[in-house]
Amino acid sequence: MRTISVEHTTPASPEAVWSVLADGWAYPSWVVGASRMRVVEAGFPSPGTKLHHSVGNWPLLLDDETAVRDCEPGKSLRLEAKTRPFGTAIVAIRLIATPDGGTVISMEEDAVSGPLAHTPKPARQVGIAARNRETLRRLALLAERADQV
Repeated sequence: MRTISVEHTTPASPEAVWSVLADGWAYPSWVVGASRMRVVEAGFPSPGTKLHHSVGNWPLLLDDETAVRDCEPGKSLRLEAKTRPFGTAIVAIRLIATPDGGTVISMEEDAVSGPLAHTPKPARQVGIAARNRETLRRLALLAERADQV
């Protein structure tokens, strides 16, 4: 089975969507499961930079990090997200401009280490795809708000 690609179309411009993606401090506002930011490394989202965030809810918070693997500003972002205790996942986000000035946002994710990587791929992809649908909805709403300001 292939990795499920989730898409969301928004009237927000690719620039507005990118501005949310490139703002490391906004990460917990759109990523389902991330609860707070601790540090955004200088230069984010340049390859090799990291976001230091926490997952869960107080008082059960775990400190984690997400590293940028590849970045094409305004077009794509590839991340390596640590999601303790589940392992590490690779996340690819792409932005495609629509003829009317909006954006198609696509996202693919799969576990590459840890217990989740040992779950049968069809089962884990169903859960990941559901989470990513909500993640993209949140990302689009933030970008739409930015386009209105």
